[in-house]
Amino acid sequence: MPHPKDVLTTGEVAKICNVAPRTVSKWFDTGKLRGYRIPGSKDRRIPVEQLVRFMRTHEIPLHGLDAGVKRVLVIESNSDVAELLSDALSREAGYEVEVARSAFEAGTIAERLKPHVMLLDVSLHGLAGREAVRAVRSVPDLQQTRLIAMTGPLREGESAALREQGFDATLPRPFEVAEVVRTIEGALAAVC
Repeated sequence: MPHPKDVLTTGEVAKICNVAPRTVSKWFDTGKLRGYRIPGSKDRRIPVEQLVRFMRTHEIPLHGLDAGVKRVLVIESNSDVAELLSDALSREAGYEVEVARSAFEAGTIAERLKPHVMLLDVSLHGLAGREAVRAVRSVPDLQQTRLIAMTGPLREGESAALREQGFDATLPRPFEVAEVVRTIEGALAAVC
């Protein structure tokens, strides 16, 4: 996963892994987390690639490495709706948003973008709910991606059925941008 720095301090690693700096020092001192000491100092430095290896080995979610802007992939065949969502989410919430108009395009963009959240139009041709969830969850770098189903008006029990398929949330149409942002933030908060 890209990170703006190649080498991190123990404090930065602690924030990424959501632990105390003392814990990171212990990982370093016992050899679990590889790095080096600054010559003439007790300060430790951890190369990002060593941190990623450690996080994968210990099943720590890699999303902590993605400090800053949240990435959202909107999968929507209706160009007008897709552009409206993209513009509004970029402007109103400051998200980095990309749009896919087909299941194939969604796959290629998701692999590159590694989105924090995917908004999926569940009526999109070639995008069956359960299979889409399974496909996303099978990619190691996307396992923590939150999946939100965009649907038509829902009847009783349909939201629960989508959650059983593996979606983290549902957004029945019509929806307001504020509601989309609340749903995204709620799904992201559930990761922590």
